[in-house]
Amino acid sequence: MSTASAPAGRRTPIRPARILLHTFLVVTSLAWLAPLLWALLAAMRPYAETSEKGYVSWPDRLTLDNFTQAFQQSDMLHYLGTTLLISVPAVLLTLLLSSMVAFYVSRFDFRLNLALLLVFTAGNLLPQQVIITPLYRLYLLIDLPGITMSGKLYDSALGLVLIHVAFQSGFCAFVLSNYMRSLPHELTEAALVDGASVWRMYAQIVLPLCKPAMAALATLLSIWIYNDFFWAIVLISTGENMPITSALNNLSGQYFTDPNLVAAGALLTAIPTLIVYFALQRQFVSGLTLGASKG
Repeated sequence: MSTASAPAGRRTPIRPARILLHTFLVVTSLAWLAPLLWALLAAMRPYAETSEKGYVSWPDRLTLDNFTQAFQQSDMLHYLGTTLLISVPAVLLTLLLSSMVAFYVSRFDFRLNLALLLVFTAGNLLPQQVIITPLYRLYLLIDLPGITMSGKLYDSALGLVLIHVAFQSGFCAFVLSNYMRSLPHELTEAALVDGASVWRMYAQIVLPLCKPAMAALATLLSIWIYNDFFWAIVLISTGENMPITSALNNLSGQYFTDPNLVAAGALLTAIPTLIVYFALQRQFVSGLTLGASKG
């Protein structure tokens, strides 16, 4: 009895296009990792060695002294606490407000539905540098006695939280609204027939189904807000109130800067973002790929 199938154990030939694809991916990955690996190598080498042999040389000795010195000299724990005081409320408020907007524009039909979503999304198209001057003057004019240490919205963690919420809500509302539109309308219609209020449909039906998308956005927001330095420079004047990205300034002297020490400090500041990513990695990937196979 003959068979037309290929013999068992015969391997499918690898196509040249697949080889080129994997080669491109490997080269691209190495190109992205090269600066990080270079910074790690510099951070683990004493400055005396690199000043004598140069950075393009084989190290004689690797040490963690730069990391210890950078952590102590930059007062990193203080700046980390300041950054968390800004990042955590900003992320939570952004997700809460943008999910409310997304729920309203995706679950209810009205004449200004699309226009409202476009207004939120258009905020991300405005360059931040354009509004520096009017926003700076506005922050100086708003008095908040007893609420902030400075007595104004300027030079306060609240000011940074509000500007991050304002600029990130548009993108999050756009992403969440598209995700919520893919959810079956029968869910909310059945809840409405059973007498559920709008708030209950939002909080107990739609929002729990959006956990993958919310986790993906939470990861992106945490990284973006944590790494922000632009708004901190503009809206903060007191060094102690600045986020952790400013801690690297404490590693630079007036007449001399140790690049190895700065590299160690930069790697230390990146650790919290890596923790957030790995903690939400599964939800982050699933949130990005959901809907890719829906037709």
